[in-house]
Amino acid sequence: MKTERTYKPLNGYLVFAILLALIGIVIWAFLTEKILWGMIPLPLIAFIGPGFFVVNPNTSKVFLLFGDYRGTTKESGFWWVIPFFKRTQVSLRARNFESERIKVNDHTGNPIMISVILVWKVKDTFKAAFEVNDYENFVVVQTDSAVRKLAGTYPYDHYEDETASLTLSSNSEEVNAKLEEEISERLKIAGIEVIEARIGYLAYSPEIAQVMLRRQQASAVIAARHKIVQGAVGMVESALNLLSKKQIIELDHDKKAAMVSNLMTVLCSEHEVEPVVNTGTLYH
Repeated sequence: MKTERTYKPLNGYLVFAILLALIGIVIWAFLTEKILWGMIPLPLIAFIGPGFFVVNPNTSKVFLLFGDYRGTTKESGFWWVIPFFKRTQVSLRARNFESERIKVNDHTGNPIMISVILVWKVKDTFKAAFEVNDYENFVVVQTDSAVRKLAGTYPYDHYEDETASLTLSSNSEEVNAKLEEEISERLKIAGIEVIEARIGYLAYSPEIAQVMLRRQQASAVIAARHKIVQGAVGMVESALNLLSKKQIIELDHDKKAAMVSNLMTVLCSEHEVEPVVNTGTLYH
């Protein structure tokens, strides 16, 4: 497989000076009525004229001579080559590409909406010009394919797969690194260098978004309740141990059960608890 090689064209200013000299000869010959001398430089002038071109910063020219790749020049400036060269411009500037939001299924089968932001540039002009039909369209198609593969490899979150080491929503740095690696491998054939690739948009598909939101809210409530109960049990345990240590009051099994019930009610209730005064005893 061929790769890019450098081609050094002639300095355009030097050749332009020669062209001006030839034009001067033609003008002098016609002014002095030496028509034959004036006719001789004309074919050379016609040959030199179309060979001038300009290379702007961060652009390149790829040269073909009768179907044979002769090289690429990336040096900016004013240049000249023989007119038989076919010159194709390839930009070397970094470009941004944001894919459309596409609907795919994650690893657990849930439909999600995802898009990617890609920063890329041409690294090998030969591959970009000749290994693929249209390297810009190639970037779009292969990026879309890589995003679909990535989305099907990992679950959206841990709710559906608690054993997953990586999820799309929680491990953004690791997932973006995997995405960049996948896209780079696919675009290598086209001589494209991936500067950065990251997920730009990620959400559940609209038809299941509300259900998933309620599930997440329920999970959050359960987790909060679990924390509250754990804290309340610890506080009750500390209170009983402190009462026993200081010998403030002797509590039998029934009194301890009643105290635990009251404390748990106070500590775990979502509303303010109203005290009830017992004028009798625990047993009446």
